[in-house]
Amino acid sequence: MLDSAAMEKLRTVVRGVVLCPGQDGYDSARTIPNGMINRRPAVIVRCTGAADVMASVRFAREHDLLLAVRGGGHSVAGKCVCEGGLMIDLTPMKGIRVDPARRTARAQTGLTLGEFDRETQAFGLATTLGVVSRTGIAGLTLGGGWGHLHGKYGLALDNVISADVVTAEGRLLAASAEENPDLFWGIRGGSGNFGVVTSLEYRLHQLGPVMAGGVFHSVAKAREVLRFFRDYAETIPDELVIQGGAFSLPDNTPVFAIAACYCGALAEGEKLLKPLRTFAPPLADAISPMSYVELQSMFDSFFPPGRHTYVKSNFLRVLNDQAIEAIAEYAGKSPSRLSFAPFLEHWHGAATRVGVSETAFPHRRHSYNMFFWCNWEDPAEADKNVQWTRESWQALQPFVLEGSYGNYVADEGDTFARAAYGPNYERMVELKNKYDPTNLFRMNHNVKPTV
Repeated sequence: MLDSAAMEKLRTVVRGVVLCPGQDGYDSARTIPNGMINRRPAVIVRCTGAADVMASVRFAREHDLLLAVRGGGHSVAGKCVCEGGLMIDLTPMKGIRVDPARRTARAQTGLTLGEFDRETQAFGLATTLGVVSRTGIAGLTLGGGWGHLHGKYGLALDNVISADVVTAEGRLLAASAEENPDLFWGIRGGSGNFGVVTSLEYRLHQLGPVMAGGVFHSVAKAREVLRFFRDYAETIPDELVIQGGAFSLPDNTPVFAIAACYCGALAEGEKLLKPLRTFAPPLADAISPMSYVELQSMFDSFFPPGRHTYVKSNFLRVLNDQAIEAIAEYAGKSPSRLSFAPFLEHWHGAATRVGVSETAFPHRRHSYNMFFWCNWEDPAEADKNVQWTRESWQALQPFVLEGSYGNYVADEGDTFARAAYGPNYERMVELKNKYDPTNLFRMNHNVKPTV
């Protein structure tokens, strides 16, 4: 417990609100979208800028407090909130400045994707971010950043030009190819292991309306849809990104769907998407021209905050007939109609042409990321949903690689962290030794220092 004198001192050195248990706003600040996570920090600092973050980091270090950092709060593992420690809440930090001449944006890390996209699209610009508008830009970007534009423009982290980072010493450093380039390398994929990123500068790209949406088939046709998905993916250009899997529509109809986004000329998109729309009669075809902002919020209704969520994710070795047969076996079998399981993302294009060690994020050579994103509402249903997810995942192990996309997994411990960072792990340990030798930033898929 922190004494009142320490709390008053903290309040004098930050501009933002300092919250303790029992105060108005405390429970809403500690609540994150995954309803499985129910942790109670000793203190929450709702930061207004980098100075507040610096003061909070120093306070946590001086009082030997466990430290967590919340951006959008969408860590499925709940890494953004801690029990009994200090939570840095970046959500009040919503500043963004778009430079349309340079095609860049400087954004504070309390922004969500939707907030960022609305500002950039006002100038006809965009960059790769995720696919649900309520997601925070920070965690998504620092962990990778797969999205609708990755085939043409790379992952979110590939579009980062520079960042402001508060280190474990409470210092604010600039990180870019020119300044502290080792730190710049590490934050792009390091998922918060090396400091608190308070702003990100992104490269933007011209983007008008996209041809996007989805086609929906009966879940009984999962094998047929998966075979088409695989064959079609081998033919598509960088401008087209696809993903697909099993879930239930709002009327509870179980489907196996393919979602798509084509970011080139609309007429060309019509032609390229015709095979997807006609390979078999769909239950529904919801592909049409739309704004990028509209596309980015299309999946929001499927991921409301408060649902309990448990996720397993790995890259596939290969999507061959045997893998398709095994994956299809689980389509529509989740105990909860709210689950997305199994689901596949096709990774290709610019994101896969970056060298494995050019950034800390190593997963550049795999065509398919598979996940079981299992959601339910009643806490009493946790055991059966978690058990089904684990058993299903275990059965699919012959078809998956060891490495995972860290943004999509629950807390898997040290073994997972080593596999997730792959050949870059030892270099990341060196950076950890330099920038965070006491492992202050350990509420993440942790790289442990060795000093």
